[in-house]
Amino acid sequence: MTLQLHPIDDRLSYARQIVRGEAAALLSVADRLDDSFLAGVELLHRCPGRVCITGTGKSADVGQKIAGTLNSTGTRAYTLDATRAVHGDLGMIHQHDVVLALSLSGETEEIVKVLPSFRQLAMALVAITSNAQSTLAKNADVALVLGPLEEVCPLGLAPSTSTTAMIAVGDALAFVLMRMREFTHEDFARFHPAGSLGRKLVKVEAVMRQGNDLRIAPCHKTIREVFAQERRLGRRTGAVMLTDDAGKLTGLFTDSDLARLFEQHRDPAFDRPIREVMTPAPLMVSVGTRLSDAVDILRNRKISELPVVDAAGKPVGLIDITDLIGLVSREEAESYLRAAG
Repeated sequence: MTLQLHPIDDRLSYARQIVRGEAAALLSVADRLDDSFLAGVELLHRCPGRVCITGTGKSADVGQKIAGTLNSTGTRAYTLDATRAVHGDLGMIHQHDVVLALSLSGETEEIVKVLPSFRQLAMALVAITSNAQSTLAKNADVALVLGPLEEVCPLGLAPSTSTTAMIAVGDALAFVLMRMREFTHEDFARFHPAGSLGRKLVKVEAVMRQGNDLRIAPCHKTIREVFAQERRLGRRTGAVMLTDDAGKLTGLFTDSDLARLFEQHRDPAFDRPIREVMTPAPLMVSVGTRLSDAVDILRNRKISELPVVDAAGKPVGLIDITDLIGLVSREEAESYLRAAG
């Protein structure tokens, strides 16, 4: 038999229909959230241990996602596959934990089988299910009932709408808890030290050069005196941060500035105060500035070094553009380097 293919426009239309069907289901689930949701959130908030998320099949996959979101937003969580629970993995559950059980029907055999153990081992049991009259819902301390859901799968069989709804409710739990815990950008950064998220949230002091890696000199010294200082022990940096009599940052002198003097044959300048040729009032950021903001300054102003000062205006660190490699994507790093020339 020859398979009759639908025109491409029909396929696109059907794809849109699927997405709209899931979106409509989410709106229905949102309207069904009630005081049970608040009770469930309160149980998770008061949990002195961790949230144990359990399910089977696609529900177990959803549980992995919910656990990841909870962990990254301040609520400690782990997953327990219900099919493994009865073979010893129930030992993972602590008496201070709250179990979050996922089952669309509420009658999943593996879940129902371990309900007595959940009740015995954990502090409380919260259920996410579509059936308020199911065994799971009736045995839970709190049941978050999604209500009837029709899968958008052409056969009406493959979990689709139901898993989307579970993920959405899991997100709602995590983000309400996040607000209840007053979870901040700084907290989020501590849990995401790598990748683009980490770069956007981490503070400059986490990556800035400091201590022996800095070159700092009084602005009244001559260029020759500044560069004749004892050899620095740390990494070489291409900028000297210059200070006034109070120790505050007042200027910046870079290797490019030094090379320019050589190119212009301005030899007498080497025995003049460096403040005469420094960049006065240079761009700087304060301790506590997000690295993403510092990176934007480097890129937009096309500079390679950015001093970091304390509350008194004294230099305590330096962001060097070469240190960004490894902290940002290769494409980002190359764009910053190109911008800095």
